[in-house]
Amino acid sequence: MNKLILRGPQSDIDVSLTIGGSKSITNRVLLIRALSGNNFEIENLSNSDDSQTMMNLFADQDQHIFDCHHAGTTFRFLTAYFSLQKGEQILTGSERMKNRPIGPLVDALRSLGAHIEYLEKEGYPPLKIRPFNKQKTKDISIKADISSQFISALCMIGPSLEQGINIKLEGELVSQPYLEMTLKIMSDFGIKSNFENQQIHISSQRYESKKYLVESDWSSASYHFAIAALKPNSKILLNHFFEDSLQGDSAITKMAQSFGVQTTFNGTSLLIQSDDHNLNEFNYDFIEQPDIAQTIAVMAAGKGISVFYNGLKTLRIKETDRIEALQNELKKINVNLIKSLKDHWEFEQFGFAKINNPVFDTYQDHRMAMSFAPLAILGNICINEPEVVSKSYPDFWDHLKEMGFKLEVK
Repeated sequence: MNKLILRGPQSDIDVSLTIGGSKSITNRVLLIRALSGNNFEIENLSNSDDSQTMMNLFADQDQHIFDCHHAGTTFRFLTAYFSLQKGEQILTGSERMKNRPIGPLVDALRSLGAHIEYLEKEGYPPLKIRPFNKQKTKDISIKADISSQFISALCMIGPSLEQGINIKLEGELVSQPYLEMTLKIMSDFGIKSNFENQQIHISSQRYESKKYLVESDWSSASYHFAIAALKPNSKILLNHFFEDSLQGDSAITKMAQSFGVQTTFNGTSLLIQSDDHNLNEFNYDFIEQPDIAQTIAVMAAGKGISVFYNGLKTLRIKETDRIEALQNELKKINVNLIKSLKDHWEFEQFGFAKINNPVFDTYQDHRMAMSFAPLAILGNICINEPEVVSKSYPDFWDHLKEMGFKLEVK
């Protein structure tokens, strides 16, 4: 297991960086390309492990066993995809993947006519998937409060179904911007859909083939907002970002204002700058942006800003239990994250984070490593398993070097 000693930059930060394409957009466009049957060009693809895994699996469909490793989105999207393909496939993943629920998606696909069998634990990977004989119905229901990726997977195969698909969403919809992203990308490829009153209607249609440019990844950009918040006089220019973004995590531009960070767009470039404005507390519902909850929690701890959170329930079923992981690691800097009400979290008896050479564990979770890294601005830190960042942002440590951070691997 590698350890990374991280020291913050001594001088002001003034850099221009190019982050890879959005993992979320890339994975959706890759699935649409496979469903279209045409190998159209995709520009600015994500270089994340997850997207590379998905590309490799699509490129070698002669195999019988498909290993998605830690890539949850890939597993969910391929579960839907293989239910439409010829032959029998086995879809598996890492030990953590085998503990991430897949049942609601499998139930929905079975209702449509797919033949899917659990090979180990009921409701969880791995799966044996055989294709439809005939579509049984176009009307299905699915719980909306577990993962929007289940719903996105069903939407994207909808046009390829003989009868199309009507999806009734049950309960509170989590991560709605990701579902809206899915439907918008589908529309970019000629697919018409209707989404209102917890109902999605998609008729049988054909995807158009067209060259597609993937916007850079806002979840990855969020860590640079944290760096600017903690390091005065920072100027960080990020390329290939759109002001009118499909990505829900672009909301970080508004959130970061509470932490003394301002943003300016110039075409497809985004300038992040520090200023002197700070709030004393930050109250936010992360139900639509769960992937940046860790970033904000650590940034707030470093700035001495109290937080009041809700909408974190999906963090329990990510790469790790992210709530428990956050609690464990924040304690190392004298910050306690506690549950005060149902799905409501806050810092207890909060003061500024105390950085005394802490050693942070990452729980095989890329976002834990990147969320805690900016704290090196306040004092030397150590991060275990720093290589986990390759899951979504392989260039992360190199980009920190460009900013003046000192890295020492042990």
